[in-house]
Parts: sequence; C-alpha cells; structure tokens
Amino acid sequence: MIAAAVVPHWNRIDLLRELAASLQAQTRPFDEWIVADNGSTDGSAEFAQSAGARVLRLGRNLGFAAAANRGIEAARADVVAILNNDVTLDREWLDRMLAGMGNASFATGKILRASDPSRIDGAFDEISRAACPYRGGAGKPDSAFWNQPRVIRFAPMTAAVFRRRLFEEIGLLDERFGSYYEDIDFGLRCAAAGRSGVYLPDCVARHQGSATLGAWNSDTVFFLSRNQVLLAAKYFRGESLWRIVAGQLLWGALAVRHGAGYGWLRGKLRGLKDAKGIEGKPGGSSQDRLHTIIKASERNIFEIQQQTGCDRYWRVYFCLLRR
Repeated sequence: MIAAAVVPHWNRIDLLRELAASLQAQTRPFDEWIVADNGSTDGSAEFAQSAGARVLRLGRNLGFAAAANRGIEAARADVVAILNNDVTLDREWLDRMLAGMGNASFATGKILRASDPSRIDGAFDEISRAACPYRGGAGKPDSAFWNQPRVIRFAPMTAAVFRRRLFEEIGLLDERFGSYYEDIDFGLRCAAAGRSGVYLPDCVARHQGSATLGAWNSDTVFFLSRNQVLLAAKYFRGESLWRIVAGQLLWGALAVRHGAGYGWLRGKLRGLKDAKGIEGKPGGSSQDRLHTIIKASERNIFEIQQQTGCDRYWRVYFCLLRR
C-alpha cells in the first residue's frame, strides 16, 4: 500500500522542521510527502524541498482546504495522510494506522497537547444540532475513556489518513470553508454516503494547536463563526432555527469571554452573506438521513460529556436545549 503525507503550510519553518523530523523517523516511512505551500516567505518551501518533500508552490495563501486539495490531487498513493504543520507523530504512527484501519474509509488517532501530553488535544469530532462542532476530548486529561477504539463519522484533519478513492467518490474538500470545519463538512458528506472511519488510540500525535494564529485570535474566531453558518446553510435544512441560533449565540458568549466578540460578530455577518451562495442539500430521504446523523452525533456529545466531565459550553447547551 502506497502512503503519502500532505501538509498544507504557511510560514512557521520551525514547525515544519519538527514535523519533517517525525516523518523521517517513522518505522514505516511515507512513500512521499507533499508540502502545499501557501506562499511562505520564511524559506519554508526551500527547506521542505531540501528535506525530501515534493513542494507545491501555490504562490499565495489559499487557505487550508485549497492547499490540502492541491496536495491530494498531486498524491500518487492508495492512502493519503493530511497533517497540520504543527503536529509531530510518534514513530509507529503510520505503521499502526495502516494496520488498524481495516476496511474503514479513514482513520485518526489520539492527538495530545504538545505543551502538556497528559491532556487530549483532540480525538474524533462530532457536531450538534446547532451546527456547532465538538472536538472530542479537547483539554481533558488523557484517561481510559480515550483508549477505546471506536467507529467514527468525523476525523479531524489535524492528523488523519484517508483512502485516496474516497476523495474520488465524495469529492475534495469544500474550499469555501477556507480554514476550519472543512473536515466536518467532509465528514458529513461521507456519513451521508454511508462511509465511516475508525478512531485508533494507539496512533499518537502531538499538536501545538492554532500555532499560526492562536486559539482565540480574532481571525481564528472569525473563520470558526463564519463556517458555523455555512455548515447550517448547507446541511441543517429542516432543523430547529431556534436551536441553531441559541447554540451559536452561546458560542458567541464564549468568544466574548475570551475577548474575541468582535471576531465572532464579523464571522456571523460574513457567514450570512456567504451562505446566500450555498445550495442546501436536497430534501427527502437524503435530508432525513442527514437529520439522523446529526441527531446521533449530538447524542454522542452528550454521552461523552457525561462520562468525561462537562465543559461549560456544553453544560449550558444541554441544560437549555436537550430534548
């Protein structure tokens, strides 16, 4: 099986050096790794080429989704790993990933915080009926709960492996999302088509997290806020408008608490404008299937919160909106 790694990248050569070292240390090496460079100005492209990568010089910052797509299109492989530039992989990551994914369409592993490996950065993703995604385990202590393999619908493209043919069947990432939640959009399309993945906790990566902009940077919050609206417009036809508005307002309150209220408001206004160009998924049985998927995903969020401890946002959300 031929395996390629695709790394969307923009500046931060220091991160790229660490990732390159972990790729070169793999017990089962990647057959190729591709850096889709979004017009870096710090020598990243030159370093990547000298380290053995195939470099796609995109000339300007096209965003994560577009850079990932160019890399996927260029990959000559049976499976494609999509990796953030601020991750490092344990030495057996790829070996265990290929051995464990079986017949699944995609796979992801346990992602720990680089700054505190005793805590989860993320595992698998879910989404609520308010069109607000949930990053499983984010900030929680690593524990036995996160050591259980499971079937999943959404793989965070922080560090995940996909069968190349899946992109031919489902399509590439939706470049309208730019950066953030393009993996949720892809997961919804996969789930609607009956494709699923696996979570393999013995495949461990470490993630610095929002290393380029910062977790509550105004631009980060802008894109997250905007893309929540795009998800709602694309997939949530027939869902409760009250639930969507309330859930996203609650998330806005969290952004205000972190000093990013202006970014949240800008994102919502831009999302409402951009959503006018998005055609919702068709009704009928397809929409019924999406409703079932989204409802089951929210139930998973509730159950995970009950078993691992409630985050403030989800505690309030379920107190107000669970029914």
